[in-house]
Amino acid sequence: MNTAAHWNILLSNQINKKEFIETILSGRATAELAPFNELKGILFSDLAIDHFIQKEFQYLELTAVDNNRKLSTFSSGQRKKKFLQFCMDQNPDFIIFDNPMDHLDQASRIELSKLLEELTSKIKIIQLINRHADVLPFISNNRQINSNTFLLEEITNEVHESKIINQSGIPHPAHAIEYNEKVLIQMNNVCVSYEGRPVVNNINWTIQQGEFWQLIGPNGSGKSTLLSLINGDNPKGYGQDLYLFGRKKGSGESVWDIKKNIGYFATNMTSLFTRNHTLEQMILSGFFDSIGLYDLPTTLHKKIADQWLELIGMKHLKNQMFKRLSVGQQRLAMIVRSVLKHPPLVILDEPVEGLDDESVALVTQLINLLKQESNMTIVYVSHRIEPNLAPNSVFELIPTDEGSTGVIK
Repeated sequence: MNTAAHWNILLSNQINKKEFIETILSGRATAELAPFNELKGILFSDLAIDHFIQKEFQYLELTAVDNNRKLSTFSSGQRKKKFLQFCMDQNPDFIIFDNPMDHLDQASRIELSKLLEELTSKIKIIQLINRHADVLPFISNNRQINSNTFLLEEITNEVHESKIINQSGIPHPAHAIEYNEKVLIQMNNVCVSYEGRPVVNNINWTIQQGEFWQLIGPNGSGKSTLLSLINGDNPKGYGQDLYLFGRKKGSGESVWDIKKNIGYFATNMTSLFTRNHTLEQMILSGFFDSIGLYDLPTTLHKKIADQWLELIGMKHLKNQMFKRLSVGQQRLAMIVRSVLKHPPLVILDEPVEGLDDESVALVTQLINLLKQESNMTIVYVSHRIEPNLAPNSVFELIPTDEGSTGVIK
């Protein structure tokens, strides 16, 4: 039997990755991957880490080296290092790495890449990726899968970029959200600590109408903290010199007063839509801010949803079950759902993580279209710099012992 080797395998978002992984782990791989059938494997993925955290009380041995500190309290990069050690402690013959570089800053990517290179002398590696840029250079077996037959083919550098259907402007909202002030968000010397540990220190950031910001910073620098302050979810905002849509935080505003002005997207939101709602119903639910459609949409609502679906080239899928769409299609639809009402502020938290190159091209086209044809302010959060996106300004968090400071670029 041929000896199992290390592999980079490029997958599109159309592939049933879960089934492919199960095929390998259950010993049913074919062709070039058949040698893995006699070996013991384990999966390293963000989902596996999330499941681990949910059952963390069962695995105290993982965190005992850090005074029983829970894995959930570590940054993304630290979590991956800890979980990798847990995987190695299970003594597998091989590890399947599912997009291991996702949600990591550049320094953490380099560090993890070095760890994986060192690991190749001890264990077999199968890396599953969605983007050409994530191919590990020290692995010589490079293949791509283009269909659910899971046939391994040679990797090509050709990327088929989907095009958003051209039309005159993005659809108008059913009812305009009234907000007439220039400044949306203003932070003056904002400081946040948790259990005595400073996270951000003296943050000064003003976000105005029509701007396009990219928020960057290494893992654990406080990006999620700033977003939670902006959307009103973080109680640490009380007592701060923090103004949200013209009102000082804690001046009697409700959470709804804040959230009605924000269209929010995060990658974990797609997992909330587990019922049998169609793509059209999921889009329409954005008018009611509900997880699924439970209100009767108007004729105007349906017309606007159709216009958006046509804009992103998905009108022919309107009656498909949302949960059966590809990851890229789901992501694009969720972004549309967040901007249906033309909110003054749109927050896109790592919208291209886990997407293949074709889907990334489509999402970046949509973001650029929002910027060009509306007055919506965009805050885009990502560790990657996408060449086709051009934010007006960048707000970078720089960690220090006293908490991260902010620099505008």
